[in-house]
Amino acid sequence: MISLTRWPKVEDLRTKLNGRAKAKAKFRFYSLYDKVYRQDFLEAAYAQCKSNDGAPGVDGKTFEDIESYGVERYLAELADELERCVYQPQPVRRVLIPKENQPGKFRPLGIPTIRDRIVQQAVKLLLEPIFEADFTDNAYAYRAGRSAQGAVHEVEQGLKSGQTDVVDADLSKYFDTIPHHELMQSIQRRVADGKILMLVRAWLKVPVHEMKENGKTVVSGGKKTKMGTPQGGVISPLLANIYFRRFLKAWVELGYERKFQSRIVNYADDFVILTRGKDCAQQAMEAASKILTKMQLTLNVEKTRICYAWEESFNFLGYTFGLQYRWGGGRTLALAPSQKSRMKYRERIRQATASDQTYKTVEQVAAELNAITRGYWNYFSQGMTQKARHALDGQLWMRMKRWVERKHKPKRRRKGHSGQTEPRNIHELVHAATKRLVYGRDIRAGYRAPAACFM
Repeated sequence: MISLTRWPKVEDLRTKLNGRAKAKAKFRFYSLYDKVYRQDFLEAAYAQCKSNDGAPGVDGKTFEDIESYGVERYLAELADELERCVYQPQPVRRVLIPKENQPGKFRPLGIPTIRDRIVQQAVKLLLEPIFEADFTDNAYAYRAGRSAQGAVHEVEQGLKSGQTDVVDADLSKYFDTIPHHELMQSIQRRVADGKILMLVRAWLKVPVHEMKENGKTVVSGGKKTKMGTPQGGVISPLLANIYFRRFLKAWVELGYERKFQSRIVNYADDFVILTRGKDCAQQAMEAASKILTKMQLTLNVEKTRICYAWEESFNFLGYTFGLQYRWGGGRTLALAPSQKSRMKYRERIRQATASDQTYKTVEQVAAELNAITRGYWNYFSQGMTQKARHALDGQLWMRMKRWVERKHKPKRRRKGHSGQTEPRNIHELVHAATKRLVYGRDIRAGYRAPAACFM
């Protein structure tokens, strides 16, 4: 999220809302709607949406179109609609994103119009600090000051403390199956402003437009829809956190945390339950299934499993947790980048150094590789990374070597021509360009490439 220092009154109000919510656990907030169409709230919401960028919705309007029209004028007209209570959300444009390593399977993504994203962001600015006061410490997704790395660290700490019998859980289509009635009950526990509630209901029940291959638009959803919140909506992650809080609170209140000597670590629709003892893990999985069934959610039976971390590894948020061997001998429970995450990295490096990329300069390719590599290792900085670093760095060097060889391929000699075809040896070019590429990145200062890369 962008800094709100440009809008001090927005930041101040959010601080006050969070303070009141923390001080009074049962307090319900009333007069919120009039803040949604305040100029500073809409400006802050627009700035946040623009920083996220994103594709246009069903109306086809882009941020460039709004800039041409005039942002101030555009927001003033939107504020007028909200103040007069005539604002109506537009349909969501659905696109299907192919699932990795699952041919024929897709993840639906709902893209609201920029206009609707701005209003959702303004409402989110109000609701977020209120519900942040209620969220549990073991929920890490879509929250300021929390991250996937924090969730990974807590799982590591749980394993080290002896909670090695793990329920590796997988929810079936969580965002698509959140029941509207129960979700609205969770929101109403804290929000009593009818106009805010009306907005949220409207977003949950907007029609969904999907363009088929034959060019026809199929319309689904609408007022009769009783479940689901579109992935891609600005407010959807907050709504997902609000509803899943029910599960996390029920786990503690029903005594399962103490009974199974367990801890749950949750990130969006992913969670694991760490317990002590195989029997505890089995009972914990059954208890979790019962709670989720009451919430009208479902565990994916095929993917949810129980594993003993010393004997069987499990994956969570891109890491593999399980038995690892130290350099020089010795066994330990630790984490390392998963094979799937390594494959993604290799594929990105391959694309950046493919044969159709030789038109780029060394500096351009270096910048791309540096961005990919820094991003990868900034996230995968925990656990035992030495083996992964060694393997992936070797792959990086070899891909760069091939890219340079393709770019500086020796020219054919003309018939009757004798002498050197290139002003310098190809291996010298490879060495020089590769040094510029790798030594340009700051992930591992002083790292030297294997001699084989220059042979």
